[in-house]
Amino acid sequence: MELNRKKVLVVGAGKTGLSTARFLLRQGAEVTVTDSKEKDKLNGELDELINNGARAVLGKYPDLRPGSYDLLVVSPGVPPDVPPVVAAREQGIPVTGELELAYRCARAPIVAITGTNGKTTTTSLVGEIFKTAGRRTLVGGNIGTTLVDVIEDYGPQDMVVAEVSSFQLETVEQFRPRVAVILNIAPDHLDRHRTMENYTAAKARVFARQDRSDYTVLNYDDPGTRALAGQVPGQVIFFSRRHSLEEGVLVRGERIIIRLADVQTDVLGTEELAIPGAHNLENALAAMAAAYVMGVAPAVLAQTLRSFAGVEHRLETVAEINGVRYINDSKGTNPEASIKALEAFDRPIVLLAGGRNKGSDFTAFARRVREKVRVLVLLGECADEIERSAREEGFVTVKRVPGFREAVLEAYRAALPGDVVLLSPACASWDMFRNYEERGDLFKSIVQELGIRSLDSEDRSQETGDRRQESGDRSQNERTGENI
Repeated sequence: MELNRKKVLVVGAGKTGLSTARFLLRQGAEVTVTDSKEKDKLNGELDELINNGARAVLGKYPDLRPGSYDLLVVSPGVPPDVPPVVAAREQGIPVTGELELAYRCARAPIVAITGTNGKTTTTSLVGEIFKTAGRRTLVGGNIGTTLVDVIEDYGPQDMVVAEVSSFQLETVEQFRPRVAVILNIAPDHLDRHRTMENYTAAKARVFARQDRSDYTVLNYDDPGTRALAGQVPGQVIFFSRRHSLEEGVLVRGERIIIRLADVQTDVLGTEELAIPGAHNLENALAAMAAAYVMGVAPAVLAQTLRSFAGVEHRLETVAEINGVRYINDSKGTNPEASIKALEAFDRPIVLLAGGRNKGSDFTAFARRVREKVRVLVLLGECADEIERSAREEGFVTVKRVPGFREAVLEAYRAALPGDVVLLSPACASWDMFRNYEERGDLFKSIVQELGIRSLDSEDRSQETGDRRQESGDRSQNERTGENI
């Protein structure tokens, strides 16, 4: 893609938009950044771009006239029906995204991982596997590093492991990963995609440009994902924790087995995995499949799986206070993700849930709440929806709170020794926070404060007890005439 002296409009001035603008400036493009938000609501890095030659149209979108731009790059968080995107398509101006631009510049092979749930954990795990194998590896995309920031620094001997979202995949054209992974497909982002058919079609774009030399890893246990096998132009590798596959990565008894190309390899026992939960076993199987077909030895797979403890904001243990374990699962942004989080524990749960609904139904989530949760603490825009679903399923121990800090404190008061206090909201964070990371960080901060307060209380109780003991000793000594 020739970008030098091209007039490019970047729609969206968030993290991805700013990275894209920097990349385009490096390529010699004439860059305009636009956002519906005013400048004071945006990242301060925009000033640096303006100083380096970019233009900015903020608080509104510019009118697109024929010939005004050669290319439009839309950020993932920007809906496809905003005026400049609609106008560009009507006028025949190419519309693309950051993921496609990064791919056009990539020299390293790419493993691209998508799915409704488990993307971040699996992406991070695959990255760790390649690093353990001695490969210089870039882990980024929808998490961490934006690909266009550094992808030109990685060559054919390196690896790129990218988490890719349905929003990113909407704008790809030539994107062709060496290995594509679809972990699962469950209702999510239907406020944007409208139907499950549209959402599934967006996910399927991850493998659409592959050929027979490429691989697509699919979850055999998930019917919607398994059904995509007939559309895959590359080689399909299934993984399953429930079925004894003739070929693929599977669980037999308590052992993880790889059966590919008429070779069966016993890799390790399921109990050896460092990450908890049945859903994380599925993530591990997918990661093993992706790395194995790229030449990573089974011993390296086993070594990494024994040590990889998970990612921040996904079933992350924060503290144990007074016999109560506090778990940060802020990345549980849809009901299916939070169901998996609930299933990871065999202890009574005090659950913090609520936020912004992304078009999800909470019925199945409410059934699992009835089975696994002792107290449900609700907040946010869709607290009414979740409470209604919970009560329809016969669950009545619901606490409603006005804010996030109050929610954590309410959970703290409600928890009993042996319980788990679990933040797994089943909703997006956007009604109260910029992102799920900010929500999870605040949860951890409040829990740590509670831990310090608890320790101070224990110290004070111990100090009081010591003083009482000392007073008793003094009284006894005074009665016996002994000095202390």
